[in-house]
Amino acid sequence: MRLLLAVPLFWLVVVYLGSLAILLLNAFWTSDPFTGKVNPFDWSLAAFDQIFGNEVYRTVALRTVGMAILVTLTDALLAFPIAYYMARVASRRVRGLLVVAILMPLWASYLVKIFAWRTIFLGNGLLSWLLTPFGIPGPGTDEIANSWIVFSYLWLPYMILPIYAGLERLPSSLLEASADLGARAGTTFRRVVLPLVFPALVAGSIFTFSLTLGDYIVPSLVSDAKFIGNVIYDNSALGNFPIAAAYSMLPILIMVVYLVIARRLGAFESL
Repeated sequence: MRLLLAVPLFWLVVVYLGSLAILLLNAFWTSDPFTGKVNPFDWSLAAFDQIFGNEVYRTVALRTVGMAILVTLTDALLAFPIAYYMARVASRRVRGLLVVAILMPLWASYLVKIFAWRTIFLGNGLLSWLLTPFGIPGPGTDEIANSWIVFSYLWLPYMILPIYAGLERLPSSLLEASADLGARAGTTFRRVVLPLVFPALVAGSIFTFSLTLGDYIVPSLVSDAKFIGNVIYDNSALGNFPIAAAYSMLPILIMVVYLVIARRLGAFESL
């Protein structure tokens, strides 16, 4: 059994963690200002000085984290009633159909879905065609709100499924006991349902938050706003690897803190 695990473990350590370590080491190395060539083991904190001293990098970081929080809250508000209906109200047949309907978008190509939304947002796209008779111009592909809509759409299934699993494990006897004690529906939800399902909601938020935090394709295709991923990609394309590596540490640190908090809230047991 140990031998069977040795090969994938070796691959994970050497290929994934090894490449990640080399990437992050670039943040502490210098680069030639003319050729862009990185000088390994020529240690420097110049990349961090540039990031912390430049307001643009701070603005992009705050924008990205704010978008990740907004998308997570939006998906939580949309996912909870859907998941509740599936787990507690729908018949077995309807429940199965809804699960398939939620999983089906995950089978479609990620890029195809983004380009479909881009087509909708274009100046002569579907949304513009619908709004023009009312004298309202289409949003185009410059609005940051486009990213919020597309992100919320893309990651919604990742929020629905953990909440659905958490609600399905909720004993019906607890809801009946709450009703027998005279609690109203709102009180039962706040004091019984929500506390028990909260770890599952946090588990779903891990996906929505982390996927939004690291994405750079959606903002570049449906809006003109820069996110952390765009800055990392742009600096890598320009050969400025120390800046790209140093900025890459930010989402990693954010997610480490987020996962520690999620673990304390019991989210891992709901995955």
